[in-house]
Amino acid sequence: MPEGAFQHQFQVEGVYVQVFTGKPTLGAAAAELVAARLRQAIAGRREANVILATGASQYEFLDALRQTEGVDWTRATAFHLDEYLGLSPQHPASFRRYLRERLFDHLPFGAIHLLEGDAADPVQECRRYASLLAGRTVDVACIGIGENGHLAFNDPPADFSTPDLVHIVSLDEACRRQQVGEGHFAALEDVPRQALSLTIPAILAARTISCVVPDRRKAEAVHSALEGPISPYCPASALRQHADCHLYLDRDSASLLSSSMSGR
Repeated sequence: MPEGAFQHQFQVEGVYVQVFTGKPTLGAAAAELVAARLRQAIAGRREANVILATGASQYEFLDALRQTEGVDWTRATAFHLDEYLGLSPQHPASFRRYLRERLFDHLPFGAIHLLEGDAADPVQECRRYASLLAGRTVDVACIGIGENGHLAFNDPPADFSTPDLVHIVSLDEACRRQQVGEGHFAALEDVPRQALSLTIPAILAARTISCVVPDRRKAEAVHSALEGPISPYCPASALRQHADCHLYLDRDSASLLSSSMSGR
């Protein structure tokens, strides 16, 4: 890691936070952790399961993960967090397309399970995907935090106690505007109003959570998640209930934290 790339670290309940000076080193650090957890799982059980996020915040992390050595990807099974309702896998904003182009076309995963947002029966698709996850040890969930504090597509107020692993959610305007701001859609009216998403309990069930959150536009959500109450009105605050969550920030996303946390 380049000299000066790492700035500060601290812990908030179950969340281990590291602050970096830039996104490439942040992404590389997260990739190192994820690869280590996968290697450990494969050594112990001869298999590993990983959940993957999408979006602009994940670019550097996925780039670094592709370059990671020593992981037997043929023994790894991949899931992902969410998909827009009604969107085909060929659509430029499809998360299935995103992961295929950025990861699955480059690494020989043993199995890949994708949420079919354009399934004829979305309720049945949620059940199908939940059945693939049920009873499985998820070694690492690789996630981000939305500008409104969402985890996956669980916008506030999120359901912290649902028994479901996968559900259909409605996207609030702040979430939909974020998708336009990141360049996934040309205009707000183009963004679907619903999506299929893993639930908060499904995410928290992972043994380890790697949460990659760069950029100034995420600073308010990061502040609320770490320094506000644990509340459905900030879904990301639920991460503090996990025993092994690693949050990777840059100086911009950490900019609203108190001085004891930000290292200022």
